[in-house]
This record gives sequence, C-alpha cells and structure tokens, in this order.
Amino acid sequence: MLLRNPTLLRLFIAQALYWSCSMIGITLTALVGLQLAPLNSLATLPLALLVLGNLLSTQPLSLFMQRHGRRPGLLLGALAGIGGGLLSALGVWQASFLLFCLGALPIGVYQASAMYYRFAALEEVDEAHKGRASAWVIGGGVCAALLAPTLTLWSRNALATPYVGAYLLLAALALLALLPLAGLREGSVPAPASGGLRGLGELLGRPRIRAAMATTAIGHGLMIMVMNATPLAMSFCGLALEDGARVIQWHMLGMFLPAFVAGPLVDRLGSQRVALLGIALLALSAGVALAGQGLGHFLIASCLLGMGWNLMLVAGTTLLGSAHAPGERGQAQGLMELGNGTVAAGASFASGALLSSIGWNPVNLAMLPLLALALLALRGAAGKAAAPA
Repeated sequence: MLLRNPTLLRLFIAQALYWSCSMIGITLTALVGLQLAPLNSLATLPLALLVLGNLLSTQPLSLFMQRHGRRPGLLLGALAGIGGGLLSALGVWQASFLLFCLGALPIGVYQASAMYYRFAALEEVDEAHKGRASAWVIGGGVCAALLAPTLTLWSRNALATPYVGAYLLLAALALLALLPLAGLREGSVPAPASGGLRGLGELLGRPRIRAAMATTAIGHGLMIMVMNATPLAMSFCGLALEDGARVIQWHMLGMFLPAFVAGPLVDRLGSQRVALLGIALLALSAGVALAGQGLGHFLIASCLLGMGWNLMLVAGTTLLGSAHAPGERGQAQGLMELGNGTVAAGASFASGALLSSIGWNPVNLAMLPLLALALLALRGAAGKAAAPA
C-alpha cells in the first residue's frame, strides 16, 4: 500500500523524520533540564511545555486544515519544529533554562501537526483499509527507532558545548520533513459542519466518540508519563546514558513495529477488541516495571509500553473515524488531539514530580486506575451506531 500510494509514502517519511526528532527529545530533554533547572523537580518542565505547545495548537491546526487542506497545516508544523530546535540549541549553548523551556513550545506545535499524519492517511483509502493506512503511517517511526539512538549519541558531543548539536540536528530533521510534506496531493476539503460549543456537544454525546477519545488520551498520557520518567529513573539507578538510549530504542520499536500488525487486526477484528489488547499490554508493562529496576526490566517494560500505546492509538483513531461525518472532521480530530494533549501535559509535569518525591513504583502503579477508566469507556460504546452520514 505504501508503494502504490504516494501520499501514504510521503506521510510515512515525514513520520520517520518527526519521530527521530521526538526520540532526541525523549532521550535528552529531561537530562538537560536536570542540568539547567534550579530545582530537580522542574527537570521535566521543558517536556511539559512541549506538550503545552501541542495542547494550545492542536485545535487551531485541525480547524485550519479543515478549511485550507492538510498540506499548509503540516508544513506550518514542520516550520515550528525548525524554530523550536534552534531556540533549544541556543538555550543549551547559553545555559539558559528559560530559553530551553521556550524552545520546547514550538516543538510542541510540530508534535501537534505530526499527530495529524495518521488522520491524513485515513482520507486516502477506502473503508476496508483505514486501519492499515493509519497504522502503516504510524509505523514510519520504525526508521527512527533504528537510526535515532545512534544520531542522538553522536550529536550530543558533536560540538564543543554538549547537547547543542543534538538540538541543531532536531532542527535539521524538521527541515528535511518539509520536502515530503510540500509534495502532498491535496484532496477534497469537506465543508465544515456547524461549529461552536453545540457541535462539540453533539460529538461528545456519542459513546463511540467518547470511547475513542478515552482510548487514545489514556494510552498516550500513560506512555508520556512513564517514558519521560524512564531516563531519570535509570539515571537514579546508576545506569549509563548509553543504556538509556538503548531502552528508548526498544521503546520506539515497541511503539511502531506493531503498527504493521495492528492495522490488519483493526480491519478484521474491530477497533474495540484491539484497544482491549492495548490496555492489557500497558498493564503488563506496569507489572514488569514493578518487578525490578535492572536494565532488563526497563527494556521489557518500555517495549511493552510502546506496544500498548500503538494498539490503543491505532484502535482509537479508527474508532473515531467511524463515529463522525466528513464535515465534522476538523472538530472531531481536533477534539481527540486536544484530549490527548491535555492528558499528556499533566502526565509530563507529573512524571518528574512523582519520580523525585515518591519514586519509580508509584509512577507505574498510577497506570492501573486510568486503564480501568479506558475499559469502562469502551464497554459503554460496545455495539453503538457508527457515524452519521
């Protein structure tokens, strides 16, 4: 499908470049924040601000693309990534925690735009292949998982000031993403449905919309919370940065390799069953993390964490697509990403505070009640009607 459909291939390449940027941030940002921040509890503040940038831009980006098409909105996001990488590099070079935090905000805008790649993929295929299209574009992150750890370790000391090179590399990768995005073919732009609070209320009144949002928001928020805390937890356990990069690599492989299975599973078994499997994998990840703090525990738990996130994201995305009309695309997709960003923003800030105050185990225990909420939402949507015409 990727080779036959040039739009999917371009989105796959753009996804690989975005997640290469993201992996640099996941591996290094909390550690750089720990060096620059006045208090250890503020080490993950740049990551929280990145998610805040995502949160503030996700709905405007969605509505902008509803009116003007995918290509302008996705190009705007990549330009924000370039600016954020340059500003972050300047903050590290000048040892300014303020500048480093400010650089995280436009990187969050880039993240918000990249989350719409999977929605753009849904619009390129028929109903029987939507799960595969979305999943295989998400699977572009496999390339990042294979290449980004080496790039991260090389770039951190590429220049005289440690870590400056890594954030310049982030800006360069975002610049490269402009090439595939600029060549995207613009399809039809459906007329927007009635907007405002009334339109949002109508969407939230549908159990399938609520279940789709809960599935992706909880899966994404838990992944962000645990993954942001992982490099710091490994550092506190005396493990080297090279070990941290290896764990992040396994996490990224867990995030993206299942996409090539998740898509066909969604098309054959349905979104809700695949979401249940994702919930089970996240619970298993928490169990492995609670069993010990050796390198092997971090590797396996992080891989399972990524796998559960992937299944919940693919399932929730496809479930959302079945629950809204074409004219509601901008509002529904923006609403999902707003929920994801809100949960992830709280999770990003909470991860550093929880880890610094009460330790690694409570971070993992906090996953279980939230997974129970996702189960309840999916149960409430079982057998409900699909999208209106």
